[in-house]
Amino acid sequence: IALGKTSLILVKLAELTQLTPVFPSQDPLDRADFNAVEYINTLFPTEQSLANIDEVVNKIRLKIRRLDDNIRTVVRGQTNVGQDGRQALEEAQKAIQQLFGKIKDIKDKAEKSEQMVKEITRDIKQLDHAKRHLTTSITTLNHLHMLAGGVDSLEAMTRRRQYGEVANLLQGVVNVLEHFSKYMGIPQIRQLSERVKAAQNELGQQILADFEEAFPSQGTKVAWLDKIDRRYAWIKRQLVDYEEKYGRMFPQEWCMTERIAVEFCHVTRTELAKIMRTRAKEIEVKLLLFAIQRTTNFEGLLAKRFSGCTLTDGTVKKTEVPPPSTNPFLEDETGTETDEIVIEKSDTDRPKKPKVPDNPFHGIVSKCFEPHLYVYIESQDKNLGELIDRFVADFKAQGPPKPNVDEGGAVLPSCADLFVYYKKCMVQCSQLSTGEPMIALTTIFQKYLREYAWKILSGNLPKTTSSSGGLTITSLLKEKEGSEVAKFTFEELCLICSILSTAEYCLATTQQVSFPLAAPSSGVGCCGEGKSQKN
Repeated sequence: IALGKTSLILVKLAELTQLTPVFPSQDPLDRADFNAVEYINTLFPTEQSLANIDEVVNKIRLKIRRLDDNIRTVVRGQTNVGQDGRQALEEAQKAIQQLFGKIKDIKDKAEKSEQMVKEITRDIKQLDHAKRHLTTSITTLNHLHMLAGGVDSLEAMTRRRQYGEVANLLQGVVNVLEHFSKYMGIPQIRQLSERVKAAQNELGQQILADFEEAFPSQGTKVAWLDKIDRRYAWIKRQLVDYEEKYGRMFPQEWCMTERIAVEFCHVTRTELAKIMRTRAKEIEVKLLLFAIQRTTNFEGLLAKRFSGCTLTDGTVKKTEVPPPSTNPFLEDETGTETDEIVIEKSDTDRPKKPKVPDNPFHGIVSKCFEPHLYVYIESQDKNLGELIDRFVADFKAQGPPKPNVDEGGAVLPSCADLFVYYKKCMVQCSQLSTGEPMIALTTIFQKYLREYAWKILSGNLPKTTSSSGGLTITSLLKEKEGSEVAKFTFEELCLICSILSTAEYCLATTQQVSFPLAAPSSGVGCCGEGKSQKN
């Protein structure tokens, strides 16, 4: 019976577990998967524990009564909840209405305050705008005053040709005029702008007119080559006069004096080329050499006076370096031209060359002479032919050199004279050009070396009775077995030795000359243009 009552109590307690989601609890009776049998077995695990069953039942009943009391209290309390909620809602609505009223009052006050601030600051804004406009007006009036005064001063200085002051004033007037670009619709401003443009145009025309007056044209007085030095003397005077009158009007970095000189060189080169083409038949070798010498001296003077920083065109290179000298005979070109050449193996294996000058103006004018250097080559051809004929005539008139037992076979004096003349020609031609003219000159050298060998050397060998064709240098150097040895007198033997020594001298000198000649044949001519040629 007791167990049955306990079971009913437990079942009743289990029904209360439906409130678990609402009131969470850790009590086993509140669990959703509550099992009464397991719970009873937990309370009474053994038969001896059943002795306390009445005490356990009393505790459970006490718990049930407490739960019932709590439930009744809650149920009774819920009957007044609806009435309290309606009262609270009414109170909340009243509070919201009061809040809205206060917000509206605050908004009205804020609008009134804003209106009041606007009324207070209205006058301040007007004063601020007035101050800004007044400042702009004052600044504009100052600029206008500066512009008007500057234009008047500019026109007055232009009439007085005060170019130094005008240079600074004009830049300032142009800068001030830029501030009035928005006011060009105003007639007075537009008139000032037109006066500035007119002053600029007048300045340009006036400066050009002054330059034309300062550098007057000389016409055709110094057109031909015989008066070429007058060209250079004229430009020297004009440059000196320009430096004294106008040198300080332009910045130094503009290099105006050098630009004028370079422009003169370009015009001179063009005009000389034209006139030499039209009067080519009148060009003589002395006249041509005279013009080239004066021109190269003038180019050297330009190199000493100017740096060549304005040579930016493609015609003349700024740092052009002339080719090395083609003189294979002398260690120094400053020696006299009449010195005899003494060629020794120890001294001529590697002949010294003069220092190459660094002349950025080399060829800036003298370029125009190179197409006419054929006149010089033809003249050398003619002179060498006359020289060989004179050697032949002198040998026939003076006879062979006197025998000298101590010296043996001496070199013919005519050979030294020939190479001295070769040396003079090569030095002179190397100063004019190392392109095609130098190659043509070497061809002439070959031609007259052969003539010298045939007319002076082979042509003066003694005759023999055993050979109908006469002696040759080749036959003298070869010995044939069984051949009859020719008999010569002492004088004839000395002549043969002298001719052989001369031939050996010519051979050694020619071989030493051939190597230095190979380099400049592809070098730079008098006009500064490189030419690749075969030697």
